Amino acid sequence: MARPAKKKDPLLPVDAEARRLAKDLLRRARHGALATLDPETGGPLATRTALATDLDGAPVILTSTLSAHTQALLKDPRCSILLGEPGKGDPLAHPRLTLIGRAGRIGPAGPRERLKRRYLARHPKAGLYVDFPDFSFWRLEVARASLNGGFGRAYAMTPADLLIDMTGLEELADFEAGAVDHMNADHAEAVALYARAFCRAPAGDWLLTGLDPEGLDLALGDRVERLWFETPPGAPEQLRPLLVRLAKEARERLAAT
Repeated sequence: MARPAKKKDPLLPVDAEARRLAKDLLRRARHGALATLDPETGGPLATRTALATDLDGAPVILTSTLSAHTQALLKDPRCSILLGEPGKGDPLAHPRLTLIGRAGRIGPAGPRERLKRRYLARHPKAGLYVDFPDFSFWRLEVARASLNGGFGRAYAMTPADLLIDMTGLEELADFEAGAVDHMNADHAEAVALYARAFCRAPAGDWLLTGLDPEGLDLALGDRVERLWFETPPGAPEQLRPLLVRLAKEARERLAAT
């Protein structure tokens, strides 16, 4: 009697390419579909929310107590968020990332100022209401993730595949605040060079919106780009010479084209 054919595992082994794709979707996202549990019925509730990331890559959202998903999270913090732009053609042919975990509300004693700074850099119009008493930041503590890179490219991921271990890099939070302001105020030309040379983006008044151990986040209006470091710096003091070197390399690249 013939043995039944062994079913093929639909999931691919997670490799460096898959991790980079997932991290890119996460770092570039400006919004996502947030899934929570309805506090009255316990049924699924999906809403759209604006998004930013913490230094380690964890998703951060800003919500009002008037919103349905805030009431849901207050009762049950379990949630997931779907990221990825559909683009042209078949929406299922484009990469998307689902993050599953628990959302933690950030109180006054938490890292609110850091999250506020990074969130407003990505969503400056939120400055109109970010300090209203009914608004709070939430950070999603990722338990697992599912990456679909297109047809036949599915991966099950762990937090280690997506997030940065910030051990030994705690000083980066203070460094980042000053560095982002300094680069935008005094080195706007270099920021634009990063976008044009490394991200193949059009010329414009690009802003540096975030800096973390693995790269830079850049924005021009609603357009977001990500510059990944080839070799992540091991300490905050290594970032300044790295930014200088990248500006020099950007000029050389553009001059050669």
